[in-house]
Amino acid sequence: MDIIDSKYIGLVSSRLQKFKRVKSDVYNFRCPICGDSQKHKNKARGYIYPLKADMNFKCHNCSASSTFSNFIKTLDPVLYKQYIFEKFKTRNTGKGSIYEEPKFEFKKPVFRQKLDLPRASEVPIAKEYLKRRGLDPTKFFFAAKFREWVNTKKYTFHSIVRDESRIIIPMYSEDQNIIGFQGRSLGPNNVKYITVMLDENAPKIYGLDKINTQKPIYILEGPFDSTFVENAVAMCGSDIDIRTFGWSDYIWVFDNEPRNREIVNRISKVIDRGDKVVIWPRNIIQKDVNDMINSGQNITQVLESNVYSGLQAKIKFNNWKKV
Repeated sequence: MDIIDSKYIGLVSSRLQKFKRVKSDVYNFRCPICGDSQKHKNKARGYIYPLKADMNFKCHNCSASSTFSNFIKTLDPVLYKQYIFEKFKTRNTGKGSIYEEPKFEFKKPVFRQKLDLPRASEVPIAKEYLKRRGLDPTKFFFAAKFREWVNTKKYTFHSIVRDESRIIIPMYSEDQNIIGFQGRSLGPNNVKYITVMLDENAPKIYGLDKINTQKPIYILEGPFDSTFVENAVAMCGSDIDIRTFGWSDYIWVFDNEPRNREIVNRISKVIDRGDKVVIWPRNIIQKDVNDMINSGQNITQVLESNVYSGLQAKIKFNNWKKV
């Protein structure tokens, strides 16, 4: 950690509840993105820590993650400009990144069956965005003012989340009750996805209402991608032990990003558990299923031809990482 990072960690520390230094270069505090636990005010699951040549932010409650520079940018854009200026002077700006999907935990909802919002197919800006990506706009909804709409349901966002329009991706239980939703930004945004669980006890999984548990179930990283795959769900960014569902046959499908350390680690874990996983062949250059579909790939054929487990999965995985 360089002297500039140390200086700016000190400057933002007064804004972070329960801030403390736990090691020489590791800091702990209540996450300002999700607000941490609403029931337990002493819980602090936000961390700033070194990652390669940079300092990084990570919340172990909502899974929000970014470089320290983007963390400052979200907290205070003015302070961020000062930080970047000082970094530039020392020729040490580091690498930028965007937030992973943060998740906001709330109490039990007052509504279960319907979302009082227009379908995305009824709103030109949302319809155009989804159709451009090859997605069906009738499957999604649209909130012109996302934060305001959520707050009408008596759930309060932390002030750090600015109000804006978002596509609403509904999440249903097996019996088709609404259990939560994701808000997807329409343009560039540090917080691309926001997941709101209306039922605290429900799993953060998209597509439970559509699957046949007697057939192989594909588990993808994003709801949009899962709509292109038959009998598929999406994890919505949460870390769930899928084995607790009792599914007899399931297959993991991660994004095609061999240089993404987080994806590489996730694939390695499911292989070590003995699970089935799709390892993308070398001729596939697109990063996700949506891009593959739009480039003309027969995604069903590609998936069925590249499912591996055990030793064979490890061999294919090691070759994939070398791409």
